[in-house]
Amino acid sequence: MRAAGISIFIGIALGVFGAVRAGSILIAIGTGLIALAQWGKTLGRKRIIECYFPLALAVALFALAVALPKGL
Repeated sequence: MRAAGISIFIGIALGVFGAVRAGSILIAIGTGLIALAQWGKTLGRKRIIECYFPLALAVALFALAVALPKGL
């Protein structure tokens, strides 16, 4: 969880200073790690929105960051 928080913080800082692609990728990795860490807390209820939605958002953010033009 600490690594995820650090990744999100560094991603926000990079985004503020102009490296939007790298910042978005770090934010996506951090949020994905947090979503996966929370996955085990929902034992027996794997098909609920609390499990899949945060992970889907992280994957979508990662895909969007990769699709950004090189200049950003």
